[in-house]
Amino acid sequence: MGAASHGVAVEARGLGFRYPGRRGRPGRRALDGAEFAVAEGAIFGFLGPNGSGKSTLFRILATLLAPQAGTVRVLGAELPAAAGRLRRWLGVVFQSPSLDPLLTVRENLITQGRLFGLGRGLGERVDRQLERFGLAGRAAERVRTLSGGLARRTEVAKALVHEPRLLLLDEPSSGLDPRARIELWQQLERLRGAGVTILLTTHFVEEADRCDRVALVDRGRVAAEGSPEELKRALGGEVVTLTARDPHDLAGELHALMGIAATVQGERVRFEHHRAAALLGRIAEAFPGRIESMSVAAPTLEDVFVARTGRELAAVAVG
Repeated sequence: MGAASHGVAVEARGLGFRYPGRRGRPGRRALDGAEFAVAEGAIFGFLGPNGSGKSTLFRILATLLAPQAGTVRVLGAELPAAAGRLRRWLGVVFQSPSLDPLLTVRENLITQGRLFGLGRGLGERVDRQLERFGLAGRAAERVRTLSGGLARRTEVAKALVHEPRLLLLDEPSSGLDPRARIELWQQLERLRGAGVTILLTTHFVEEADRCDRVALVDRGRVAAEGSPEELKRALGGEVVTLTARDPHDLAGELHALMGIAATVQGERVRFEHHRAAALLGRIAEAFPGRIESMSVAAPTLEDVFVARTGRELAAVAVG
């Protein structure tokens, strides 16, 4: 995907944050020198497992937390000093619902506009967002009657009533069915086309694949950053996955006999190789009866994550 870019919308250098411990327990380091840059007019994703630091990054960018180390500039202004001024230009959609279920779709958007001090022209702004997100026919319905997909679209529409330059989305597809995810992404791509910079957190590989650029986040650091295609090409080959009863022994022998540096996740042994299909026959001959299955596939962002961090994306970070 291409994105029109005229500058940097968000830039972080050496970002650090630690949550304090409780009742004598040690604190938890959520961010440990994270660095990234988001171009104006792009869709940028933070991909990582739960506990990797994504939510803390989101809270800092949404001006809800102040960084304890490093610097972060948003739309040319440094946080936290410029937090109050920046909020006018930020649209924020949290993972947890923030709509009032007893109000109608239109009333939720009007309430949001009034919170931002909008008066004259608010009705026209609301109508514009309702039309943009295909909600005009649902404007009079109470939010509690909406499907998950419609409610999520209402959340995004609400965040855009004050016409922000930067839209922050925390796990935007969480809880949505496949059709609702597709519809949401169609809207996000239209927003990107209109010049809105979009930054999102996700643990879905398919969602990260639709971003212009992705930062892989693990243990509070950015393990890699680039376009999805750049990151996958950097692996330098196809991904081979072997399953065996003795995966650690197999990985050690692959390195000793063939010079292959493999990683182990559960019963699986995986590595990248530029001539993977041709290699499978040699491996089968070298380890008769020890390999239960073998597969070769084009690399995914999950493979990139494993290669860069040594851990599976589905793993939950601890500490």
